[in-house]
Amino acid sequence: MSDSESARRRPQIHTAERTTVSQDQGAFRIHLDFPGRAVPDHDDHGYGPLATVVESFMDPGTLIRMHQHRDEEIVSWVPAGVMRHDDRHGNELVTDAEHLMVMNAGSGFWHAEETYEDDPPLRMLQIFVRPHSLDLEPDIQHEPIPDPVANEWRHLFGPEGSDAPLYVRNDVHLHDARLDAGASVTLPGRPGWDTYCYVFDGAVTVGDEPVGYTESALVVGDGDVTVTATEDTTVVAFTIDPDAPITRNGTIGR
Repeated sequence: MSDSESARRRPQIHTAERTTVSQDQGAFRIHLDFPGRAVPDHDDHGYGPLATVVESFMDPGTLIRMHQHRDEEIVSWVPAGVMRHDDRHGNELVTDAEHLMVMNAGSGFWHAEETYEDDPPLRMLQIFVRPHSLDLEPDIQHEPIPDPVANEWRHLFGPEGSDAPLYVRNDVHLHDARLDAGASVTLPGRPGWDTYCYVFDGAVTVGDEPVGYTESALVVGDGDVTVTATEDTTVVAFTIDPDAPITRNGTIGR
């Protein structure tokens, strides 16, 4: 093994503070997290097929009117509360802690999002994945997901043909975990792939690096990396093939 190959296999941990990129539309607010910006001199805001991870807030009684997405895979991960969806295909769906939604926008998908007045305030993640090809067939998936098990990773989506309950059309897997203070887990990984983790609530160490509330870490290289919760924590982790073919024409993620 060459020195350069050996260096690539040793995990390198790049941490990033909470994004300063946000939009405030009153009852609807977002913070955009860009996994590629964690790496010095990286020339892409995304990282391979993972374009961006958006922390979204909706007050009760908020309607985001019908709009179109194209050429991106949009995943709605709702750890608490409800996000109500309808679309031009006649679907009326409720995404909550027991369900995950993947909108495979492809050549074009129109939808609206809403919270009712008696719904709780909503904080969720909307994940934008770059598909491998343009103008794919549009589709939507809305499925129950396994109950979480404390201090274990739960597999939520993966590429087509994986054993995850839902799929995206590129080489990205999503896991989440609820960790008790003091608990440790091994970060999900695959040989030749990298892993991006985002702390939704709480705080952890990734290897020896502290990663706090709404902060993130990108682990580049092979080898086990331990995640330890320094308080009760909810964390998501994306395993990513950095060399997967990607498109950059998405409505939001690009």
